[in-house]
Amino acid sequence: MAKAPRLLVFTDLDGSLLDHHDYDWSPAAPWLRRLAKRGDAVIPVTSKTRAELAVLRRQLDLQHTPFVTENGAVIGLPPAWRLPDDPPPGDDGLTLFTPGESADALARRLHALIAERLAPVRLFSELSDAEAAALTGLAPADATLARRREGSQPLLWDGDEDGWQRFCKVLEEDGLTVTRGGRFRHVMGRVDKGRAVRWLARRDQDLHRPPARTLALGDGPNDVPMLEAVERAVLIHGAHRLPVTVRQPALYRTRQAGPRGWVEGLEHWLSEDGKENGHE
Repeated sequence: MAKAPRLLVFTDLDGSLLDHHDYDWSPAAPWLRRLAKRGDAVIPVTSKTRAELAVLRRQLDLQHTPFVTENGAVIGLPPAWRLPDDPPPGDDGLTLFTPGESADALARRLHALIAERLAPVRLFSELSDAEAAALTGLAPADATLARRREGSQPLLWDGDEDGWQRFCKVLEEDGLTVTRGGRFRHVMGRVDKGRAVRWLARRDQDLHRPPARTLALGDGPNDVPMLEAVERAVLIHGAHRLPVTVRQPALYRTRQAGPRGWVEGLEHWLSEDGKENGHE
């Protein structure tokens, strides 16, 4: 029997691989082990910061796969994913690419627009640890990591939805990208999860033949570009109750939320032994 093709599994974290409320991922642990044993790459693609993800990568045993943080603003490569012309790795052995603007530059632009429009906006990165912890359910120390932005700025909007739509248009006219996760609205440069996923798929093709197949799982509006950038996708039932529209012919919508929905989606596309359904 021919060996099953390699698979790149791009996954959102909050509300997908991690439970929206308590961040538990234990229901997905057997599948994570199965994919690792098969040689597939599980690649986190998240709105979390690199500081937050450093801890999770160790817990999830994903230190040897790439990652995307801040909705596409930061791409991190472990040594096996590097090419000779890449920038040198940092002290942690990771090579970083930051295709958008820095968080500091975004904050300056946002403060100018907020003042000009008298917009009821707060930047998550500028909250206190206690405020951030109360909003996210994180411990204060973890909230500190969540506020350590490198290429994006999550926003808290304290006005009505019509006002947000007007301000969102102002941001987009100023050349910024706006997306929405399960908890916050995120502002970035010209980046998104889909662009980062396509970049990593091309990098994998530069390193391996034949090309790997691609699958993505996510639950929020900010996951849409990622779900539309792969061959097969899973839209996980969202605890956030936000509308999510995905233009993807190979899309499975789960009944369950969080890591149980993550498992449901994988089991739809993959058979029990890890082979792709319809591609054994």
